[in-house]
Amino acid sequence: MYRIMIVDDEKNILHALKRALGRQFDWEIETYHAPEDALKRARATPFDLFLSDYRMPGMDGVQLLTEIKALQPEAMRLILSGHTDLKALMNAINEAEIYRFITKPWEDYDIIITLQQALIHRDILTENRRLADQVRAQQQELDKRKLALEQLKAAHPTLFHVNWASDGSVLLDEDDE
Repeated sequence: MYRIMIVDDEKNILHALKRALGRQFDWEIETYHAPEDALKRARATPFDLFLSDYRMPGMDGVQLLTEIKALQPEAMRLILSGHTDLKALMNAINEAEIYRFITKPWEDYDIIITLQQALIHRDILTENRRLADQVRAQQQELDKRKLALEQLKAAHPTLFHVNWASDGSVLLDEDDE
């Protein structure tokens, strides 16, 4: 189950989004009309995705998502706005590292697909991080074993001496040549 936070100062927008998203999936959706309350909740609870309105009183969506990025860098961040402002879009991308910019009004199908894609993208990034960590751990183990083998070779060089026959086979007794 994914945990999603939606922040918009217009309660009717929050109800519409929760209704559209809640019907389709087993997503846990929390809505907040005050960005300060949303930020307080984000400090206490992990979320998989944040969807925030751009223009809100007190704190805009870019400011909110930038602070959330510092708290929960793995979570996906999206902006929802009725104003298509290129400067705002660039700020959102550069400061908050948003995944997508969704315009109001939206089509339910489009927003559902966008959120699904964002969550899939998050899962892929999380799995890639997990695999990279696993590879690093395995490489450290290999490095330790290689060092131990090198130390063993230095301490007991005759253990690693192999007699090869002309046909490439290993000779067990030097008299077998």
